[in-house]
Amino acid sequence: MSEKTYDELEFTDDFLFCNILMANEDLCIELVEMITGRKIKSIVKSEDQKSIRLTHDGKGVRFDVYFEDEENVVYDIEMQTTQKYNLRKRTRYYQGMIDLDILSKGSDYNSLKETYIIFICTFDEYGDGRHIYTFENICRENPEIKFNDGTHKIFLCAGGDKDDCSEKMKDFLDYIAGRETHGKLSDRLKDEVIKSRKHEQWRLSYMLLEEKYKEKFDEGLEQGIEQGRTEERQNTEAERKRAEAAEDRAEAAEAELAKYKAKYGDIK
Repeated sequence: MSEKTYDELEFTDDFLFCNILMANEDLCIELVEMITGRKIKSIVKSEDQKSIRLTHDGKGVRFDVYFEDEENVVYDIEMQTTQKYNLRKRTRYYQGMIDLDILSKGSDYNSLKETYIIFICTFDEYGDGRHIYTFENICRENPEIKFNDGTHKIFLCAGGDKDDCSEKMKDFLDYIAGRETHGKLSDRLKDEVIKSRKHEQWRLSYMLLEEKYKEKFDEGLEQGIEQGRTEERQNTEAERKRAEAAEDRAEAAEAELAKYKAKYGDIK
């Protein structure tokens, strides 16, 4: 649950990040082209906050910005503002869910699509001072041999100090990190954030979403409190039973001692 009001949201907040990129196809394409180096003619299928849940009671996943281009290449773009210990494992999980979602529609392995999972981070995930970290499977014994399974994981990180990317990308990452910027892309994003303040439908959607989150939070809190009460009652009952059992053992021992005294007399 966010503590921000709608007017306090920035591009790095999931709600605006998803809505701005999905509402502006050209902006989304420009951003992905800058990150991947690919040329994209058009977005043929897009889903903001796409959800995949393969079983009714199984763990699912919700992607921030998810789309396919004209060559059926799949892109998942995630905004990450907090450094979590499991971020790298999440890319593995996301990749698996994307593949399983494709295969669940009755396709065979040959239909698995080329995918780019992109995390835009406000921090340096790997601490090597780079602005961009690109991962693909290669042969350990001969790095020139690529696995070529069509999967790509990219971490775009603010705070890098190496000369490893374009000035445009550096400026974009400065914008993500909240620093002063002057690039055309970052200026466009600033304008879109300002425009979003006047988007009443987005404002209403955000308020409704926050209300749902609050309801879920309150529901979870109440369930947690009730669970705590139940466990307390169970602990109290367990303690009572243990005390009764100890008392029974003491009484049994006293009875045995009384029998012993009756037979042999007091112990000297």
